[in-house]
Amino acid sequence: MALVSERFRDLRSQGDCALIPFITAGDPDLETTAAALQVLDQNGADFIELGVPYSDPLADGPVIQAAATRALAAGVTLDRVLAMVKTLSPKLHAPLILFTYYNPILNRGIDQFMADIAAAGVAGLVVPDLPLEEVESLLTAAAAAAIDVTLLVAPTSPSDRIAAIAAQAQGFVYLVSVTGVTGTRSELQSRVKDLIEGLKANTDKPIGVGFGVSDPDQAQQLKAWGADGVIVGSAFVKRLAADTPEVALSTIGDFCRQLKAALG
Repeated sequence: MALVSERFRDLRSQGDCALIPFITAGDPDLETTAAALQVLDQNGADFIELGVPYSDPLADGPVIQAAATRALAAGVTLDRVLAMVKTLSPKLHAPLILFTYYNPILNRGIDQFMADIAAAGVAGLVVPDLPLEEVESLLTAAAAAAIDVTLLVAPTSPSDRIAAIAAQAQGFVYLVSVTGVTGTRSELQSRVKDLIEGLKANTDKPIGVGFGVSDPDQAQQLKAWGADGVIVGSAFVKRLAADTPEVALSTIGDFCRQLKAALG
């Protein structure tokens, strides 16, 4: 069993809701990213989602887009990200889930990409612009490399498509809680509860909810609505960029503990 699926199985058996922080690799630099991964790992993260900076991040809001732009300007590449991950992954308890767009995968070649990220110690993969109709070759290569590919379900998807996506998803199903891009929101839309319930009627796979989650109260609400995992991105990326690396690392550690306590 791939590591993401295995960890989710263990968490569900304990009645635990997973905390999945997201940060952008290379913002402000890869050394800080490596330190941030360790801070998150030590302060309650059950998985960590690591975004590979990309020049055209259509699913990302302004906070993560700006982080990707800064990282690219500093010369961060996929190879440099994977080299950092390879050094660090043996030290982490939380499985790493790579977030990248489809074009870099195609440019490298699907089989080679999967082999490279597996060799670096990556356990899971999220590809936000991967259409369901093109997922088969990616899933085949991922299975050979023991990588779980998580597929996204949009809140506007019709029920038959939601069922088809959930059937193909590995590790967990990523429920996008809002229509639009990533970013913090002041409150959760009540229909998210209905979306979670609808998904649970279509699959027994874990459901992680992301896009717009920004504070412990929202995380707690998602758990109460039945989410198996809560993904928090822009709120971490914003804190990591707000101060000197030393202060920012302390800030995200505190925030991670608060979120995990809310899910306890």
